[in-house]
Amino acid sequence: MNYQNKENIRGAEAVILSLLNENVEHVFGYVGGAIMPVYDALYDYQDVLIHYLTRHEQGAIHAAQSYARVSGKVGVCFATSGPGATNLVTGLADAQLDSTPLVCITGQVDSRMLGTDAFQETDVIGVTMPVTKWSSQVTRAEEIPEAIAKAFYIAQSGRPGPVLIDITKDAQFGLFNFQYKACKRIRSYFPHPKLNIGLLDEALKMIDASQKPFLLIGHGVTISKAEKEVKAFVEKTKIPVASTLLGLSAFPSHHPLYMGMLGMHGNYAPNILTNECDLLIAIGMRFDDRVTGDVERYAKQAKIIHIDIDSAELNKNVFADIAIPADAKEALQYVLPKLKQKHTEDWLNQFAQLRVKEQTLIDAQLYPGKGKVSMGEVIRVVNEQSQTKPIVVTDVGQHQMMSGRYFEFNEGRSFVTSGGLGTMGFGLPASIGAKIASPEKGVVAVLGDGGFQMTIQELGTIFQYKIPVKILILNNNFLGMVRQWQQLFFEKRYSFTEMHNPDFLTIAKGYNIQSNKVFERSKLESAVKEMLASKGPYLLEVDVEMEENVFPMVPAGASVSEILLGNEELN
Repeated sequence: MNYQNKENIRGAEAVILSLLNENVEHVFGYVGGAIMPVYDALYDYQDVLIHYLTRHEQGAIHAAQSYARVSGKVGVCFATSGPGATNLVTGLADAQLDSTPLVCITGQVDSRMLGTDAFQETDVIGVTMPVTKWSSQVTRAEEIPEAIAKAFYIAQSGRPGPVLIDITKDAQFGLFNFQYKACKRIRSYFPHPKLNIGLLDEALKMIDASQKPFLLIGHGVTISKAEKEVKAFVEKTKIPVASTLLGLSAFPSHHPLYMGMLGMHGNYAPNILTNECDLLIAIGMRFDDRVTGDVERYAKQAKIIHIDIDSAELNKNVFADIAIPADAKEALQYVLPKLKQKHTEDWLNQFAQLRVKEQTLIDAQLYPGKGKVSMGEVIRVVNEQSQTKPIVVTDVGQHQMMSGRYFEFNEGRSFVTSGGLGTMGFGLPASIGAKIASPEKGVVAVLGDGGFQMTIQELGTIFQYKIPVKILILNNNFLGMVRQWQQLFFEKRYSFTEMHNPDFLTIAKGYNIQSNKVFERSKLESAVKEMLASKGPYLLEVDVEMEENVFPMVPAGASVSEILLGNEELN
């Protein structure tokens, strides 16, 4: 069917036709008064534009975020005016920090009522401007196609991000002759920097001269689809590589040159040796404070090459000797033929020696043997029992860090989490979006008991649409990460972090979701097997150690070289 031209249609139908012209297949949302005309138009197109009614607008936008992260497409969500629109703010901020392409369409009161404090009127543009890449209000039907075309172009070009289009109710009802033209450029907006050959040639000389080079990769590698180029770079040069939290799955976990995760709860060797390398090559990452620790003591001995598509990130947190605004894939494709293999055996041996030092801690987390089940132990068993590696979606907290440390990621776009904003409640709705984006793959949502209850209502979405995600709750009856800090830095004054939780299995039963709970180590493996083998959605709750801590840990304000392997190092 031709969706590009249609005469005498309402603005609401123009919204739907515009999305179809952008090849949108799935939308997440929640209906309400000011967006109702769009939903009425959607009624006639629901076979070609599949809509998922979440149970909260925050659930809709987190599902859309994960859909975008897994599929590589733009995620789309709908919400009504007032509280519907403001309920998107957390997801918008999350998507902005994690560079996730979204187009969010909100309804608004009639244009004649703007500024009158009408029922469910909110200045959504003013509210969302700080947490969006672009936002725009449409008050006339004929403006809708161009606004949506611009929204899609902006959301996915350059450094991706969220865009919001607010459409008044009279614009949705207005009649006009629809024509759609995709946006290819916007004056004064240059999202794709021209490759600077001179800077890349300088970087090549610096790489060639280095004795202890170290490659750091982030989410930008996944966004630019540069996974193969990074792997080729590493294998040609024999330079060790480590990943940020959001960069996980951009490089195979099992690769001998992969040194692990960077940052506050990352691996010991990559943190220590960041302050001993002579060259840091950072690609598609922004030197977030969770990676750098005390920035005044971060890699002061090293030359730094920083490649990122967003020039605003260059020299923002860490000064780079060579700062290159570039798409990661393009930059790597240029340098790959010119690279030479380096003799890094002695340097790699330093990583190996430090890995041995961390191994005792790793063994204790994965194979505790006594006491209650540990979080790392659960992750290990799920990882071992997964015949084909699933997409792992996490919430935020201790379980998130354990998942990042101990799941194996051998395919791209197989790890989805909230990084920059650290949004509790992200995991459950995000698992929905991941499964819809990749229905042929298994999806395991690893959640804490705290984050799970922030968006627990999305069990209703899973129930209604029979979405076969596997929900793994690591229940320690605490807000675990905050409790860890209270234990280590606030003299065990556990102020309002203990959770008195409901019976999650009874709740799951109410949504017709198969469930099980494990208390004993002897029953963990069989319970995980049952969860993974189930055809429909499944909730597995594991009662884990209440006061388990996540180590290694770089304390706030410390240098990455001051990373701790256990509680005793604080004394």
